[in-house]
Amino acid sequence: MGLLQLWLPVLAVLTGMVAQEDLYRKVFVFRKDPSDAYVVLQAQLEQPLRNFTVCLRSYTDLSRPHSLFSYATKGQDNEILLFKPKPEEYRFYVGGKFVTFRVPEGRREWEHVCASWESSTGIAEFWLNGKPWPRKGLQRGYTVGSTAAILLGQEQDSFGGGFDLYNSFSGELTDVYLWDAGLSPDKMRAAFLSLRLPPALLAWNSLSYEVKGDVVVKPRLREVLGA
Repeated sequence: MGLLQLWLPVLAVLTGMVAQEDLYRKVFVFRKDPSDAYVVLQAQLEQPLRNFTVCLRSYTDLSRPHSLFSYATKGQDNEILLFKPKPEEYRFYVGGKFVTFRVPEGRREWEHVCASWESSTGIAEFWLNGKPWPRKGLQRGYTVGSTAAILLGQEQDSFGGGFDLYNSFSGELTDVYLWDAGLSPDKMRAAFLSLRLPPALLAWNSLSYEVKGDVVVKPRLREVLGA
């Protein structure tokens, strides 16, 4: 690895520039609790979404509410949102409406989640650590807008802002992906195991991002299954 590749994450933090790099076996460390920091993700969406899948891996000891993935449009701040109000519950929002998935309380281990949605049926899927939860209905016939602010670490209450620090994330995030399709069960499990995945709108191995505040890119300390 060249010196420029080694210094890119540091330069991105210090200068606020947009970086694009392969973050394999790296994490975003959100150091403060509560925090005003966040990471802006750059994606080229050519058209509105009628299907999508979002996946990520998190590692935290938070017991308070916190946002994991926030996708806002000018007309809807919770266009897509993965939110954890308490350790034993996830909320998955599409177009401002949400469904709840109750999960076992974590044991301070990495948690890998994938959530997918299909407009034609309104079916919402939720997968935790490679296993599916019972499917639920959400916003049948809705269309997700394509002009979006996509953030990690904060919940948007307005387009690109309106943060509540006590909904902020503190801990480590990695393996963030967004597809404009629902993934098959095999691909959901492949995401959990960090195997080969189809091309994505947002991909951890070629992520364009901009750090805002106290977030550091570091090698992952703890290994996770399959990664």
